[in-house]
Amino acid sequence: MTMEPTNTLTVHVDQYLEEIVPGFLENRRRDVQTLTTSLAQSDLKTIHLIGHRMKGDGGGYGFDAISVIGAALEQAATKEDRSAIQHQIDALVDFLARVTVVYRG
Repeated sequence: MTMEPTNTLTVHVDQYLEEIVPGFLENRRRDVQTLTTSLAQSDLKTIHLIGHRMKGDGGGYGFDAISVIGAALEQAATKEDRSAIQHQIDALVDFLARVTVVYRG
């Protein structure tokens, strides 16, 4: 018997998004790199912008967790809270590592 790891996050997404979800997730992986670089360079404007975009886009693709992380990034950038920004970057990395997408028709 094969068991799914307990730390996997399953997200159910409408089947009509099947062609664009992999690209969406790949773009979030790229965002991790941009966010990390921006934090190292104290570029809070870029972090705020990415957070705002993630907040808006996540739910539309069925990824509410990405919207929550994006909102937290946006807020942390506004407050110039570098440790909170790093925490949210780590949360995004964790989410992307564990997410499994199941398409429903």
